[in-house]
Amino acid sequence: MSQTLYTLPVIGMTCASCAGRIERALRKVPGVRAANVNLANEQALVESESASLEQLVQAVDKAGYAVAQADHELSLGDMTCASCVGRVERALLKVPGVLSATVNLASERAQVRSIASLDPQQLIQAVSAAGYQAALTSAERPDPQAAERRLQRERLAVIAALLLAAPLVIPMFADLFGQHWMLPPWLQFLLATPVQFVLGARFYVAGWKAVRAGAGNMDLLVALGTSAGYGLSLYQWWIAPAGQMPHLYFEASAVVIALVLLGKYLESRAKRQTSAAIRALEALRPERARRLVDGHEEDVAITALSLGDIVVVKPGERFPVDGEVIDGNSQADEALISGESLPVDKQPGDRITGGAINGDGRLLVRATALGGETVLARIIRLVEDAQAAKAPIQKLVDRVSQIFVPAVLLIALATLAGWLLAGAALETALINAVAVLVIACPCALGLATPAAIMAGTGVAARHGILIKDAEALEVAHAVNAVAFDKTGTLTSGKPEIVHLLAAEGDEHQALRLAGALQRGSEHPLARAVLERSAALDITLPDVEASQALAGRGIAGRLEGRELALGNRRLLDESGLDAGALADAARRWEDEGRTLSWLLERAPVPRVLALFAFGDSLKEGASAAIAALHGRRIQSHLITGDNRGSARVVAEALGIDDVHAEVLPADKAATVAALKRDGATVAMVGDGINDAPALAAADVGIAMGGGTDVAMHAAGITLMRGDPRLVPAALDISRRTYRKIQQNLFWAFVYNLIGIPLAALGFLSPVVAGAAMAMSSVSVISNALLLKRWQPDTHTTGDRREQP
Repeated sequence: MSQTLYTLPVIGMTCASCAGRIERALRKVPGVRAANVNLANEQALVESESASLEQLVQAVDKAGYAVAQADHELSLGDMTCASCVGRVERALLKVPGVLSATVNLASERAQVRSIASLDPQQLIQAVSAAGYQAALTSAERPDPQAAERRLQRERLAVIAALLLAAPLVIPMFADLFGQHWMLPPWLQFLLATPVQFVLGARFYVAGWKAVRAGAGNMDLLVALGTSAGYGLSLYQWWIAPAGQMPHLYFEASAVVIALVLLGKYLESRAKRQTSAAIRALEALRPERARRLVDGHEEDVAITALSLGDIVVVKPGERFPVDGEVIDGNSQADEALISGESLPVDKQPGDRITGGAINGDGRLLVRATALGGETVLARIIRLVEDAQAAKAPIQKLVDRVSQIFVPAVLLIALATLAGWLLAGAALETALINAVAVLVIACPCALGLATPAAIMAGTGVAARHGILIKDAEALEVAHAVNAVAFDKTGTLTSGKPEIVHLLAAEGDEHQALRLAGALQRGSEHPLARAVLERSAALDITLPDVEASQALAGRGIAGRLEGRELALGNRRLLDESGLDAGALADAARRWEDEGRTLSWLLERAPVPRVLALFAFGDSLKEGASAAIAALHGRRIQSHLITGDNRGSARVVAEALGIDDVHAEVLPADKAATVAALKRDGATVAMVGDGINDAPALAAADVGIAMGGGTDVAMHAAGITLMRGDPRLVPAALDISRRTYRKIQQNLFWAFVYNLIGIPLAALGFLSPVVAGAAMAMSSVSVISNALLLKRWQPDTHTTGDRREQP
């Protein structure tokens, strides 16, 4: 039995007992013959007969340590169909040290996870040995001109092929109208040969590489089919009596190659459109910045900046870094980053996102994040990862693609033999076999899923919806229950005055006195009072002898009166009775409101007014719940707040079910209970305490402006805190999944119908070639229809309201 030697870089060891524990864990894995751990170089040397690398990594993990891992991204070349994808993946997985490998035909990228000690050059060599090109993707911005030059070369090849094939096809159409313009054999030969062996050389090269690697692909089918037609034409020409016009098929082989080249060109152009969102985001990265040093501006490369540097951003320029405004007033257009269509006001203390466009003011910004740590870089990384990932449904396609080309070759041979046994001429049998080879299209199968995922995740990202992986996208389409956190998700997260009742009816005067007492305070309730006073343009007088009353409120002297503002404890300590305000106080307490009493302590002790504070609903919250109900999706509220507060929010929004006073640790259990009841659950939250629930849900949706922990646990991240993006995210997921289903249906049906028709002699090679060329184009074009999607986040009549 063959043995494999693994060298695992282990992290987390501190002493000899650690090494011993790892050795014992590895030796327990079935199939391991020997395991030795070196504490000095932090490596485990494992000799295995049957244990896989994944089993060894899991054993180290269970022992309480970890195997250092690395992620690699390769750009690939020469892939043409789904069978190519499978072959490259198998070649990568055979490299010792590779844990997983995923290849995307649409983006021509491979994502590989390996142990950290693996040399990436081994990956490139493995891909090369399989017959394809590979290179490590650069961390720098890709050159858009390179892809454009490749497209231009493909366009020129298509034009040349069509011009050479046209004189061969025109006489065929003319013959239908009684015009005999058939070209002499030698001229047909001169026109068809450069198409076959110069412009069609790519098919021979790629087909030969596939054969050498012991597999097959679309190029092999095209090369075999057109060579058969070309060879049959040479044979017919050679055996034809002198002076007699032989039946030639030069036009079939030339036109098939021309049409396939046209299809590949259209496919390449369409594939560029599926990745347009990534290119648009990458284009937002400025390459240079204006740094302020000792009062002087200097133009520097972005890479020369350091955290804490001050950069100058003039009107109309893009912000080069994430940062904080320290001077100036302006607006920021963040449309391409967050999907927010309106410019956002910026002033000192506000956060800035790199890549946004400055408005009409000059700003000084202190850099708080650079390079790969900026919001824009993380968005690009999320979208790229989602587009590179495989949806679970793709596994079926991968299994089919492994046997597709060999099966087509067998069908073509069976077609040839069947027609010959039926008494047909060799010419007829061969042409029908050629049609089978030409019409078979594994390309459409390979592109069906990734093209839809790239288009769907791309358009979602443009509107501020980041779908982290393809699995989240596939699961999200089946969601039938959405659970919301309350504070910061459906509500603004900051208190506002929701009720105000003055004992003598003068609410304006009550607000004036309360605002005067709260001047200079940073307490959230104080800010709510001051904001309402400013909104009503109330001038606040100065207060004398202001004094904070710990745990009760604040007091001061104003216009010869001693006033106080505070909670129920302050009211009781003052020996005052709520009087006419008592009923309102009980009612508002039942709603879960926070109450503050405005009191006059001297010269006439009395209650002046009652303030009730609550969290205002976010604009769009009721529209979001209504949109979910319109899709027959149940809504749930899971919050740690009291039942009164939760009930008011639920009633205001029309939420179906309320789970109040839920401890942070129990939120995940509540989500799990919903799942046990048969629901496919999406959890929406924004805080650290929401992360377990986000992870427990079938799909976690992190609200923009939330914590990094929440975003890490979620499968979908919303770049701005608009609740209407929740139904929008589910909508684009459903539409994308529907496109995947449509593409796979047509790709399978096309082959299931086309191959039998060709085998039965109902399709000529020319028609088969045209159908094959257009099948891939139709799949990508169908996926690109997703680019027209717009989220329904502009519902009218959904003004901010108080719960």
